[in-house]
Amino acid sequence: MVRTLKQARAALSMLRPEEVRRRAERPVRFGLVAEDDYAYSEIENFLLPDTMPRKLRLERAGQVFRAGEPDAPGKVDIVLYQHGIPRNRGVISFHSEDPDAAIREILDQHDDLALALARQFPVFRKPVVEEVIHSVARENGLFALTTALPNVIPNLIELPWAFGEFASDTVFLTANQIRMAFVIAAASGREIGLAHQKAEILSLVAGAFGWRALARELVGLIPLGEGLIPKGAIAYAATFLMGKGLEHFYQAHVPYTPEQRVNTYRQALERGKSMLRAIRAPGPEEPASPEETAG
Repeated sequence: MVRTLKQARAALSMLRPEEVRRRAERPVRFGLVAEDDYAYSEIENFLLPDTMPRKLRLERAGQVFRAGEPDAPGKVDIVLYQHGIPRNRGVISFHSEDPDAAIREILDQHDDLALALARQFPVFRKPVVEEVIHSVARENGLFALTTALPNVIPNLIELPWAFGEFASDTVFLTANQIRMAFVIAAASGREIGLAHQKAEILSLVAGAFGWRALARELVGLIPLGEGLIPKGAIAYAATFLMGKGLEHFYQAHVPYTPEQRVNTYRQALERGKSMLRAIRAPGPEEPASPEETAG
């Protein structure tokens, strides 16, 4: 939990749209190694599918190099080998029958390039955006829990920023959601910043006080701190819903329907409750709360 909250603090550096833009637009160069033109074409079509706009596809082709090409740079960011070719440690194999394996391996080995990969090569977009949404929702759920109950973790004193820089949980949670909106826009190939995302940001701020008021009411109604699980779960679910709504809007160019919003929120609320119950699971000598016993 401490690690997650520290990560959340570091991540808030990306609340600055110019920092998000810088990371997203950092060019990523691929080097390809294959036995023949057909195998090279398979890997190139994986990175640069026909569904990409022609202009963008031609632009990104300048970041993908075959081994031995006269204009290939001396160093690239990621090396992709045709499946079956012996390879050195640190390079990644591409198998046309399991392209998702290459995506997972690339993102595992190059998490610092995830945002740039998603923006520049759409094949990485969905897994990167999904990870951003899950990560920020988890951070907000944990923050809502820990700021309401400081003794959940004995060494929370190591995190004075949680009560200093972000004395109000509303400020922190909304800032984290705005950061998420910037990152999702960047990963989706959209313009980044308040001027370009005015409607989305206003929606986040407007919705903040309603669901947080509900969370605080739950804490007050359920005695002895047992309402903290639903409070954290609401923070998780609201953040998750906002993230999925933005992802859907950027992909489909239409907002969620009311039914989609309700279904997504309900599923996220249950996921948030399960996550927080697992974190607050009592030790061998600590009795479970009535809410946790009831499940």
